[in-house]
Amino acid sequence: QVQLVESGGGLVQAGGSLRLSCAASGRPVNNYDMGWFRQAPGKEREFVAAISWSGYNRYYADSVKGRFTISRDNARNTVYLQMNSLKPEDTAVYYCAGKLGSVQEYTYWGQGTQVTVSS
Repeated sequence: QVQLVESGGGLVQAGGSLRLSCAASGRPVNNYDMGWFRQAPGKEREFVAAISWSGYNRYYADSVKGRFTISRDNARNTVYLQMNSLKPEDTAVYYCAGKLGSVQEYTYWGQGTQVTVSS
């Protein structure tokens, strides 16, 4: 089993930055693809960014391209999401997720961290 714990959320003004962290425990996740998702009130959960187990491949939703950066530190068993130029529409609960590369659906999920961007 893998446990994922997000941190780093909070309240920030539009144009500001936050860095989210996702700490994994239970087993190393260096062979797991990792992703960030978010869910705003009244909306479905949506994909934000993903990074392959090697870190070489990164994927972003169009809405965050150029503003968000996903990274990982396998030595620390941690994944990060650097969020710059934040907008009010980025307000959501952000979730970290992980899966083995051979699996299509994300298997492990964190409890989420709230990000609120004020205008």
